[in-house]
Amino acid sequence: MYLVLGLFNILFAWLGLICFFTPLLISMVKGNKAYCNKYCGRGQLFELLGNRLKLSRKKDIPGFIKSRWFRYGFLAFFMVMFGNMLFSTYMVFSGANGLKETVKLLWTFNLPWHFAYNGTAPEPWMAQFAFGFYSVMLTSTVLGMITMILYKPRSWCVYCPMGTMTQGICQLKNK
Repeated sequence: MYLVLGLFNILFAWLGLICFFTPLLISMVKGNKAYCNKYCGRGQLFELLGNRLKLSRKKDIPGFIKSRWFRYGFLAFFMVMFGNMLFSTYMVFSGANGLKETVKLLWTFNLPWHFAYNGTAPEPWMAQFAFGFYSVMLTSTVLGMITMILYKPRSWCVYCPMGTMTQGICQLKNK
């Protein structure tokens, strides 16, 4: 639903913050990964597409993807990309850059997304954040779809940055 709403109005991308903060809060308060295991919309989507619609080969994910260095390395990379998105938002906020009405897929390919924005944000930086956050969410969904098709349906969950962060929080909380 989130990705579809972003096709019509990019400002819906702000709703993605719910998917960002909720797992962190649940892991901090309850000390578990209930969000990942039960409520994650992306995980449910991959489960549906992979199992019910049989779009997954259901192969084991390679061991290196399960490794700690890959998961934390991918988290670090994702956080750098997230920081870059925040910096772009700041540059628009400060007036140093203008609004870029594009979505970046896989941090590389600029997709023109001007059709999903009609100038309704109170401030241009709010729209820039939406374009950036939608880019992050779309990229992670595409990566998850690729691993869902190649491996088991919820293979993305093995190296999902949010899952890695919530697991780290749970480990710290339960010490």
